Amino acid sequence: MRQDGDPAPSGDPAAPPPVAATKPPAPAKKTTLPETTEGLPWQSNHEVKKESNPFTERDWRMVVYAWSGLAVRVAILVGGLFSYYQYVETSEEKRMTRTFELLAEWDKPEYQTAQVALRQRITDLNATYRDLMPANPSESERAIIMDRIGLAALSENGGTMPLAEFKEHFDRIASFLNRVATCVQANQCSRDVTNDYFRDYAVTFWRYFAKYSRQMRQSGSTTFSVPLEEFVTGKRPSLAQDQASSAAR
Repeated sequence: MRQDGDPAPSGDPAAPPPVAATKPPAPAKKTTLPETTEGLPWQSNHEVKKESNPFTERDWRMVVYAWSGLAVRVAILVGGLFSYYQYVETSEEKRMTRTFELLAEWDKPEYQTAQVALRQRITDLNATYRDLMPANPSESERAIIMDRIGLAALSENGGTMPLAEFKEHFDRIASFLNRVATCVQANQCSRDVTNDYFRDYAVTFWRYFAKYSRQMRQSGSTTFSVPLEEFVTGKRPSLAQDQASSAAR
């Protein structure tokens, strides 16, 4: 017989079942909320109504209002385009008028006489310096000879015409070509028409008298023939560039 306090045998049916050891529950993982740039979203209490198309309304007044509004917008757009077209046409007409005024002035007797005097002096000096020009001169060699001819033309021994008289013709042509260049660069003259009538003459004039012009700037006339050089070369010169060009030649 089993006394109280004695352990029950393993095969005793009256013994209580052994109690299994229980583990503590694992802590629940924290859920990470998605990051947003908004706070609490605003929820409308009313259903968003779909906007109606006024062009398909049954009310004829709404249809008339819609089409009249569209017609006003189209009229404003067409009017703006027409105004811009008129502005462009008027501006081009003014440029052409100014260009032909310069052409008419170029044909006046005082400018024709100046052109003849300049051409005669340069032609005579070209004959004088012909022996200095190589048979097949390079661009730099040609530029040097043309610089010398230009400087000689503005000297006392540059030709049969007295220097003071020739200088008046030279200044008249130089001033006119600078006016042409300024007119083109200010978009007050037609560039295409101006190039057709004046560009070749302006380029030749500049090639002969470029060094003289730079010397004039270095001596104090800092803007002498600056518009003409910009018109011919496409670059606005500076005093430092003038000094460098003179030193190179």
